[in-house]
Amino acid sequence: MDNLPHIVVVGGGAGGLELVTSLGNKLGKKRKARITLVDAGLTHVWKPLLHEVASGSLDASANEINYRAHARKHHYEFQLGRMSGLDRRAKKLVIAPFHDEEGMEVVPERHIRYDTLVIAVGSTANDFGTPGAQENCLFLDSLKQARRFHNLMLNAFLRKNHEALQGKEHTLNISIIGAGATGVELAAELRLASRELPVYGMNHLKSSDVSISVIEAAERILPALPGRLSAAATRELERQHVKVLTGQPVSEVRENSVIMKDGTELPSEMTIWAAGIKAPAFLAELDGLEVNRGNQLVVEQTLQTTQDVDIFALGDCAACPQPDSDRPVPPRAQAAHQQADALFKTLCNRLEGKEDVPFVYNDHGSLINFSRYTTVGNLMGNLSGRSMYIEGKVARLFYVSLYRMHQVALHGVVRTGIIWLMDKISRAMHPRLKLH
Repeated sequence: MDNLPHIVVVGGGAGGLELVTSLGNKLGKKRKARITLVDAGLTHVWKPLLHEVASGSLDASANEINYRAHARKHHYEFQLGRMSGLDRRAKKLVIAPFHDEEGMEVVPERHIRYDTLVIAVGSTANDFGTPGAQENCLFLDSLKQARRFHNLMLNAFLRKNHEALQGKEHTLNISIIGAGATGVELAAELRLASRELPVYGMNHLKSSDVSISVIEAAERILPALPGRLSAAATRELERQHVKVLTGQPVSEVRENSVIMKDGTELPSEMTIWAAGIKAPAFLAELDGLEVNRGNQLVVEQTLQTTQDVDIFALGDCAACPQPDSDRPVPPRAQAAHQQADALFKTLCNRLEGKEDVPFVYNDHGSLINFSRYTTVGNLMGNLSGRSMYIEGKVARLFYVSLYRMHQVALHGVVRTGIIWLMDKISRAMHPRLKLH
């Protein structure tokens, strides 16, 4: 194995895991290359589902993929740890020491040699330096954060239910800062939770006692999406009794309130930050690789970094140009999926002395899911290039298919079919909401 070309992928998110799966099945299985995945966690959950994990409508344990088990089935290696440095001349990446929950060092700092390096470390929330955001907001960048949110939410509902029983003031104020797809979908999931939990014993707290607000600095929610989609989403949120506050920049986040730019103070016992993203800060310190203001690695259209022909980047952490546009490829799951496909072809071509494959982003549209209530979206026509507005069951079908496509890329059609059947059985046997 030491004599084989070594391809190292850092980051087991949607794009990174799909890439190593394809490379392992094609190159690792036939011993044409050695494939290694590096990630700071042991399991993968599709990031667009984290808001469902947070609200309890999705059991992460049933949707996790263990990297070690997956690596064994798909002919690649897995290294647990967080990338912390890079030596481009020696072609080595540095993996930080791994510590357990008590702070004890389990594995010391390591160095991994590579022939080709792919960085796919995703993104984190960007609080834009807002005072109090880091100290007083909850974030949904990782499975660990989503689980923490879920526990805090259950405790908040339990506390308010007890206060209602005692006849005390028991309104629970929840604020979501940022009305992109994550913020809007989270609001709908939280409204569902407020209606489901009384069914499971918290019957002194009514859904109307849970005040949910979505705060957006732009003049409309979903500002990056078409106006018709934004208008439909606004109507649906209001129908679910979610307060929609647009044109309201947040100037400060306090322990139990949110302060608007105009000085208005909004009570908030739970505040979630879902506005803006940025790439991890350590990317700006990787041995001279070029980054933009959002810490994204600047890449060519082939996803090759501008400073090193043997280092590539994909997904949210990459600033990839688009032909005939002054904007880079948007940080979306479908973009990461497409980039993984293109880079797979490039890396296979390189072993055969062929040219790299330029990446061209195809926008297939956007879908916004309002939990079990409805789904709205627009699909891009392949021939006309025009978008088609859809909603209801048809839109929901397309929304679910996005996750199934991700599963097919990781498991194949047959196993995905089995997983789908198991999901159906699980829903019939377990509570509609995760209660612990």
